[in-house]
Order: sequence, then C-alpha cells, then structure tokens
Amino acid sequence: MAVHKAGRRTVRVATAVAAAALIGVTASACGPDGGDNGGDNGGGADKTSSAAPKSKGPGSEAPDAGAPEAKAPPASSARLADVAASVKGGVITVGDPKAGHTVKVYEDSRCPFCKKFEEGGAQALVEPVADGKVKIEYTIASFLDKNLGGSGSVNAANALRAAVEAGKFPQYHAAVFANQPEEESDDAYTPAFLLKIADKVDGLRGAAFDKAVTNGTHKKWVGEAMTAFTDDGIEGTPTVLIDGEKASGDSLYDQAAFAKELKAAGIS
Repeated sequence: MAVHKAGRRTVRVATAVAAAALIGVTASACGPDGGDNGGDNGGGADKTSSAAPKSKGPGSEAPDAGAPEAKAPPASSARLADVAASVKGGVITVGDPKAGHTVKVYEDSRCPFCKKFEEGGAQALVEPVADGKVKIEYTIASFLDKNLGGSGSVNAANALRAAVEAGKFPQYHAAVFANQPEEESDDAYTPAFLLKIADKVDGLRGAAFDKAVTNGTHKKWVGEAMTAFTDDGIEGTPTVLIDGEKASGDSLYDQAAFAKELKAAGIS
C-alpha cells in the first residue's frame, strides 16, 4: 500500500511501510503525517499547515451563513433509517448489538478514499445491517486537520456524534461523505455547511442538533474517537476489519468485490 499524500506534504517512507504492514491495502489510503495524532483534543486540529486556510470552527459563525447548497445522500441510506446507532467510548455502533458479525470501519471524513469506500464496498453492507446480520463499529478519526490545516475533520466528527443523539446517524453519515469536497485540501466542513448537509436528512435539523454542531458540543468525544483510532494501532484510512480480519484493499472500493469478502466471512 502506498499511503496517500496529504495535500502537498509527503508522508514519510517509514510510515508508508508501517501502514502497508498493518492494513495490507494495495490501493491508496489517507495516513497521518507523523507526529502525535491522538494526544490533543480532536487529533491536533489547532496545528495547521499551509496546504489549506484554517476554517471557521464551531461557534465562530451564524448557522447556515454563506454555506453552499448540499447534495442528498444516496438512496440506499434510507434502508438504514430504522437501524439504531449507539455510542460507547470513542466508537459509534450501527446495527443490532447482538448481530452475529461485526465490521469495524476506521475513517476520516476528509479522506477521499473513505468516500470511495462509502460509495463502493460499503454499499454491500446496507442490506446485512438492515437485516440485523451485521453491526458496524465506526471509529471516526480527525488526523487530516493536522496534515492539511483547518478543522473540517473535527467539525464533521462532532456533527456525526450529534446525529447519533438525533437518531439519524446512518443517513447523515452517508450525506457527509456525499458532500465531501473534490479537493482534499479544501476545508469545507464548516458548521454552517454541516447544517446545510443536515437539511438533506429528514427530521435531523432541530434546536439540539443545530446547537451541538454550531457550538462543538461533542469536541471532547472527537478527541476520544481519535485516541481510540491511535490506541487500535491504525495508521491509514479507510481500514476495515470483518470479524477481526483485515479486508483486502482490492475490495474496498467495489461493491461486488466487497460483497465477496463478506460472503467469505459468512455474511450475505
């Protein structure tokens, strides 16, 4: 695996080798650019680089001010509308807690390869999760803020955590990735834009959710999630484990290929 270059900054060869050994992904992925990626609140968002201007964080702008229009999430997300989501520590679990199979997903909302996974291989999980056969445990990292500058990863993780409280996490999670900017260095996930994205999920907007997104209510949890990412020894996103086994990197970005991986694990 070649760890993806974050913006204009080159990831050290040693990190690439370690990540390749860890997750065995043959395609590109996003990786932390060295340093301590879990020690500060929200994965080091305050340490910006010249790759992108620092964005406005929670509490610094009026709701919806100047935000572009958002795209709707894929239609498949509606299949998960009645699927429960819960939080334990730094992990968000979607699906029946008693499901016979567990898929662990490690992502950063600004990582373009995570978007490729969500639009590709992850689509093979929709029906098994909706049918109660599989639960997904998401660990939402935020290291790309440190690599690229800005606070978009932290803002998005905070909003995703708020969507759990509102009972709309699966749909909002899909919507966040559907609205990921084309350029990785574009720090587009401002609170205002995250609220615009929430407009595309029926029933999500409300006083409590809007306040949590605007004020960064769950920023402490964002730090817990980044710590969980680091503590699990993960060095690249997306990383996907199926019942504890690393999924092949060749399958992550193709629905049919990932469905074969799931079938091999007894999931269909």
